[in-house]
Amino acid sequence: MTPDRIGLPRRPQTSRVDGAVPVARSGNARALAAVVVMLSILTIVHIFTDNTPANVPLHLLYRRLFFVPIVYAAWIFGKRGGLLAALGAAIPFGIHAQISLNQALGMGFDNALEIASYLGVGLLFGIVRDVEESRTRDLRQVSLQLEEAYKKLEERAIQLINVQDYTSSILRSITSAVLTVGPDGSVATANPAAERMLGISEFDMVPKPIGLLFKDDGGLASDVSKVLAGRLPLALRDASLVTASGQEIHVQASTSRMRAVGGTVLGAVVTLEDVSDIKALTDQLIRADRLAAMGELTAGVAHEVRNPLGVIRATVQLLEDAQADPERIHEAAGVVKQEIDRLDKVIKALLDFGRPSKPTLVRTDLKSVLEDVVLFTNRFAKQADVTIDVGIGDDDLRPVFGDPDQLKQVFLNLVTNAVQAMDRVGGQIDISGSSTDDYVVITVSDNGPGIAPEDLNKVFDPFFTKRADGTGLGLTIVHRIIDEHDGHIEIESSRAGTTFVVTLPASMDD
Repeated sequence: MTPDRIGLPRRPQTSRVDGAVPVARSGNARALAAVVVMLSILTIVHIFTDNTPANVPLHLLYRRLFFVPIVYAAWIFGKRGGLLAALGAAIPFGIHAQISLNQALGMGFDNALEIASYLGVGLLFGIVRDVEESRTRDLRQVSLQLEEAYKKLEERAIQLINVQDYTSSILRSITSAVLTVGPDGSVATANPAAERMLGISEFDMVPKPIGLLFKDDGGLASDVSKVLAGRLPLALRDASLVTASGQEIHVQASTSRMRAVGGTVLGAVVTLEDVSDIKALTDQLIRADRLAAMGELTAGVAHEVRNPLGVIRATVQLLEDAQADPERIHEAAGVVKQEIDRLDKVIKALLDFGRPSKPTLVRTDLKSVLEDVVLFTNRFAKQADVTIDVGIGDDDLRPVFGDPDQLKQVFLNLVTNAVQAMDRVGGQIDISGSSTDDYVVITVSDNGPGIAPEDLNKVFDPFFTKRADGTGLGLTIVHRIIDEHDGHIEIESSRAGTTFVVTLPASMDD
C-alpha cells in the first residue's frame, strides 16, 4: 500500500548523514581557522604598511576589510562569535592606531567610531544569525512533527483502506442481498448477491428509489420510509417480492437505520434473505401437519360427540321402559337436554375454531380491556375463593392495534382457566403489564397447582383438557387470536403456579 494509492502526496524524502556531529565540528574548526587567518593577515598588512600620505587609501581599505571576518564569524558562530571576531579586529587596530598617533588613547574620533562599528556589526549580525538559527531549529522541529504526523496519517489511511477492503470482501462473499439507501430512500450501494437476486446490476440500481426495483415490493418501500422517518428503529418482514423481470421470490427482509459515529442518520440498510426453498419445504410440512391435525381433530370430534350420543341413546331406552312414569320421564328428559347442550357447546366451539371471524383492528387500550375482564370474572372468582390483582398503572401500557372483543376473549379465557385450576383450594391471580418501543407485554400468573411438564406442549392442542366438562378448544382459540394480531403467547408452569405471557405489537400512531 503506497501513499499514491490512498490519495496522499508522496512524503518528501530526507536523508541523514552518519557522523553529522563530527562533520559539523570539523566545519566549525575550518571556519574558526579562516577567521583567525583573515584577522592575522589584515593586522599584519595594516601594521607593516607605512603611515605615509600615499598609503592612507590602503589603510582605509584595511580598516574596511576587517568587517569581512567579523561578519563571517557572526554568521557562522552567532552573537558570541561576532563579538569575539570584532574584539580580534578592534584590539590590533586600536594598538596600531595608538602607536601611529603616538599618544595615550589618542586614537581619534574616527578610529574609536571604527572600533565601535566593529563591535556593533559583530553583535548585530550575530543576533540576526542567532534569530535565524532559532527559527531554523523551530522549523526543523515542526518539520519532524509534520513528518511524524504524516507517517501516522499514512498508517491510519492504510488501516482504513484495509478495513474498507475487508468490509467489501465480506459484503461480496455473503449470500444475503444487502442494499444501502440514502436519507431520500434511493439506493446507494448493492452487493453482488443483491445483483444476482434482483437480476439488476448495481449501476442500474443507483440512485433509483428502492420501490422501483420491483414490480411488487411486498411493503419493503413502506418499511424503508418508516425507518428513515424514525417511526421504527427496525423493520422485520416475511415478504413475497416480484422482481423487475417478473420472478417471484420469498424473502426475510430486515431494514434498520444506518448511523454515523456521531449519531447522524446516513440512511438505512436493507438485508434480503432468499427463503423460497425454505418456504416451499415449510408449506409441505404445514400441509402434512394440517392433515395430522385434521386426523386428531376428527378423532376428538368423534369422541366428544359419541359420548353425549351414547348417553342420549341410553336415556331414550330408559324412556321406552319408563311405562309413563312422570318422574322417570322428567329425569330422563333433563339428561337429554344436558347432553344436547353439551353437544351444542362442542359444535359452537368447533365453529369458532374452524371458521374464525376476522379481527376488526382498531387502536385499543389494553388497560380498559383488562378492567372489563376483571369485572366479568370477579364474582366467579370470589365463589372459588380466588382474588384477582391488577398491577398496571395508567401509563404502563401503550395502546395496541387490535380487536377489543377478541382480546377480551383471550384474557377472559386465561383468567377463567386460572380460576378453575384453583377451584375449591383458593388462590390469587396477578395481572401485570409493561411496554417497550415496539411491544406490549401482559402477564397472567396464578399460584395454583400448575401444569404437569408432560402436558405443557399440549395445552394449545385442540381437545386437550383435564376437566370433564371442558371442550379443549379454549386455549387453541386464544392462540389463533394472538397469531392473527401478530403477537405470540408463552407459558411457564411449575408447582408454584402457571404464568401466561402475551406479547402484542404496540400501536405506532401515538
